[in-house]
Amino acid sequence: MSNGTLLLTGGAGYIGSHACVVLTEAGYRVIVVDDLVNSSATSLDRVRELVPSASLAFHELDLRDTAGLDKIVAAEPIDGVIHFAGLKAVGESVEQPLRYYQVNLGATMSLLDVLTRHNIRRVVFSSSATVYGIPDAVPIDESAPLRCTNPYGRTKLMIEEMLVDLAASDPAWRIALLRYFNPVGAHPSGCIGEDPNGIPNNLMPYVMQVAVGRRAHLTVFGNDYETPDGTGVRDYIHVMDLVEGHLAAIRALDHLTGSHAVNLGTGTGYSVLDMVRAAERASGAEVPYVVGPRRAGDAASSYCDPARAHDLLAWEATRGLDEMCADAWRWQSSNPAGYATP
Repeated sequence: MSNGTLLLTGGAGYIGSHACVVLTEAGYRVIVVDDLVNSSATSLDRVRELVPSASLAFHELDLRDTAGLDKIVAAEPIDGVIHFAGLKAVGESVEQPLRYYQVNLGATMSLLDVLTRHNIRRVVFSSSATVYGIPDAVPIDESAPLRCTNPYGRTKLMIEEMLVDLAASDPAWRIALLRYFNPVGAHPSGCIGEDPNGIPNNLMPYVMQVAVGRRAHLTVFGNDYETPDGTGVRDYIHVMDLVEGHLAAIRALDHLTGSHAVNLGTGTGYSVLDMVRAAERASGAEVPYVVGPRRAGDAASSYCDPARAHDLLAWEATRGLDEMCADAWRWQSSNPAGYATP
């Protein structure tokens, strides 16, 4: 029995594909719109293998094609939207700021235009802890100052502000702004996982590529921070916990009105070297590393206060670091070249 129909933008990506599993298992009909710039349609084939009963449709489309998007939405009884789509590499956003503003803001404005036209008012937005910049204190709660240090983060914050303004303009809108900390891991089957294009921007896939032999060593950016071992501390959350947070958010919008910013994290910080050691335990392989200089804009420590997610969404993360690494390794070792693995 269907719980309704959800539109997932960017649903073929890392987090989107895992959300497809959880949402279709929960009885939702899912329609994915993705331009496949940062993703692979193979991920959706794997979702169908994992959930044979899944009601899952796919349209390859750039969200900025407003007319094309309008046709898709007009043909479907859509109850709500989870908006994952967007460019997401911090370093690339510094090098190509205009592209990030054009794609991330343009796609969102096109999407909201279509939703408004079709009277669809439930939105879960994939935001980011980057909106907090370098925090004054940890743990970070949702009332912390918002001050981005790069164009990627600014696009997330600008979209949040768009959605807050929309919710203020019309009480029919019900919007959750989910601020992710650091998603890692993979589905426990090893069938779907993170498959970055080129050199990974994030720590976990890089560490796993070193462990599987695709890369020679990890570079640790700075070991002189005021943290227990001198390396940067972050809040890593298992991708399955994260997407269960989206299921909780879409359900919570049945009774929540207006817009709500919610951190999704564990509330526990781990250092880069903690992650290296956990990856070595999971893989049984050595992860050699060299220490390089600090990166501009990196905080010493960033982890969340997850209390609001518990209170508003009745959700909390349950999977620990060793499970994150074991699942990431199962994916990486089974798919050493990601979805291109023969």
